Amino acid sequence: MVRTRFCDVFGVEYPIVQGGMQWVGRAELVSAVANAGGLGFVTALTQPTPEDLAKEIARCRDMTDRPFGVNLTILPSISPPPYAEYRDVIVESGVTVVETAGANPAEHLPAFHAGGVKVLHKCTSVRHAVKAQALGVDGISIDGFECAGHPGEDDIPGLVLIPAAAKEITIPMIASGGFADARGLVAALALGADGVNMGTRFLATVEAPVHDNVKRRLVEADERDTDLIFRPLRNTARVARNAVSEQVVSILNAGGRFEDVRDLVAGARGRRVYEVGDPDLGIWTAGMVQGLIHDIPTVADLIGRIVTEAHALIAGRLAGVLT
Repeated sequence: MVRTRFCDVFGVEYPIVQGGMQWVGRAELVSAVANAGGLGFVTALTQPTPEDLAKEIARCRDMTDRPFGVNLTILPSISPPPYAEYRDVIVESGVTVVETAGANPAEHLPAFHAGGVKVLHKCTSVRHAVKAQALGVDGISIDGFECAGHPGEDDIPGLVLIPAAAKEITIPMIASGGFADARGLVAALALGADGVNMGTRFLATVEAPVHDNVKRRLVEADERDTDLIFRPLRNTARVARNAVSEQVVSILNAGGRFEDVRDLVAGARGRRVYEVGDPDLGIWTAGMVQGLIHDIPTVADLIGRIVTEAHALIAGRLAGVLT
């Protein structure tokens, strides 16, 4: 058994989290994580409307009687989604945990807390984590430079970011970016975190609702097979390296504007990657941790393996170095 204060505050058995993943955070995967003792998040904006989110939450609840959460990523947009309506669905559906990411969650905290929803906020820097803690969130997910998706613009890897954040954060904090196995969990605990968040690792599981070709690509890839796109635009995103990502990097590095790559990075193309299994069809996210992924287990086998091996590492190998 590996248990931390994160488990006590957020009501789960193990300090292992499957964070929100666009197009991937669906009931099949989320319920499997919950049933295995972890904390999974349905991705709100994967659902076209707030009404569809309510249906997906109900579908997930039919598949598990354990706690799960919803991810609500708030990003600047000319025509933003109806965030308040998605928020209200989360509260009205009786979900007890929400993962917020992107913009400052202050606008939504009163409604979440009034509805009994605990808020886990994802940050990519110590200063943003400190600000979120001051706003009253219930937990922090700190994202290192290794992560898939948006790592921020500071380029601080987890080995430095996690202990730097732990020095300032008093509420439960989980570490994200570069975690795939028991070694990562034990390292995160040693660095001051209370658990780990995994995205790319959960993408390569039996229950992940993506094409098997994508999962096999993650097994075949190594830690070098990602690209950082949008760097010149100060909106960096780490994605799986393919023909499209390399074209985007080339265009922007040559002085191109977002308009010049808009069609290449369209979300609809990335979604098709997961649906039809052509990894070169569009942009899709993957972290450097793919270099540590060597199989496609069930979620239960993965979480069970991590917990068992983490216990053995702590009680065995690490205890053995003490004199």
